[in-house]
Formats: sequence, structure tokens, C-alpha cells
Amino acid sequence: MARIEIYTTPFCGYCARAKSLLEDKGATYEETDVMMDDKKRTEMRERAKRSTVPQIFINGQHIGGSDELAALEQAGKLDALLAQPG
Repeated sequence: MARIEIYTTPFCGYCARAKSLLEDKGATYEETDVMMDDKKRTEMRERAKRSTVPQIFINGQHIGGSDELAALEQAGKLDALLAQPG
């Protein structure tokens, strides 16, 4: 199974949507709450080159946010990514 990392904040609808899609796929993920953690938020910005949440990484590859994750699912490409060993 792939190693999935997701940077989130509480009460974020896009974060909830992305996590729900991953959970529906049976995927487990490592969640990092960046709301009150400036160090982790800076880490997220440096890795993703974006400041919005969620930011999702699969096996170290930046996927993007909730919309990009949903687009991978729509295109039928998410399952293959999730199946790769991390």
C-alpha cells in the first residue's frame, strides 16, 4: 500500500472530502494538522509550493489538493497510485 501524507486543518471541508475519498478507498494516511503549528505549515509550503490545505503526497509525490485527488479518481488513476508500495 502507498504511503499517503496529508496536511490539513480542522473544520476544512476540502480536507474532509479528501480524507473521505481516501477512506472510501480503504487507504490509510498520515495526517498533519498545520493550523497551530508554524513549523509544519512551513514544511508543507516548502514541499508543496502551495499554502492552502489539504496538500496530499503519495509515496513522496505531490498530488495537490482535494480537487486534484478527485480528478485522479475521475480519470481512473487513483487506484494505481494507491496500490504502489510506499
